[in-house]
Amino acid sequence: MNYWLMKSEPHEFSIDDLMRKKRHHWDGVRNYEARNIMRDRMKVGDLVIFYHSDGDPSGPAGVAKVSREAYPDFTQWKRSSKYFDPRGTKRDPLWFMVDVAFVKKFKNVIERDLLREVPALRNMPLWKRPRLSITPLAKKEFETIVKLGTK
Repeated sequence: MNYWLMKSEPHEFSIDDLMRKKRHHWDGVRNYEARNIMRDRMKVGDLVIFYHSDGDPSGPAGVAKVSREAYPDFTQWKRSSKYFDPRGTKRDPLWFMVDVAFVKKFKNVIERDLLREVPALRNMPLWKRPRLSITPLAKKEFETIVKLGTK
């Protein structure tokens, strides 16, 4: 099993939205490294820290799990979508997405500053690549964040 941190702006799609829908596609990723993670490495059952980016506060908001492996992101073909990309075709898609399912919501969003203070989280890829929307987590990092979220 793999562990991931996936970021979403809460005004676009929040942990509450996922809780309400139970399962949803993770669309709109337009970074090659994050796309490759979804397309090549994410597997059904992998666990995800759902991270509210650009929120007040920003930080982990809950847990999800991958419920469907990568498939073409249909928003790349919708001209009305802000994620439209004319380079991708149905025969040769450029962008992919996975589906995630709700697991749990934390009592509160864990503030980013608190995460930085935790020794077990000092080497997270989040600190090295802060703008990347999907980053891997070590099992211990995942467990530490979940423990913080359930206090």
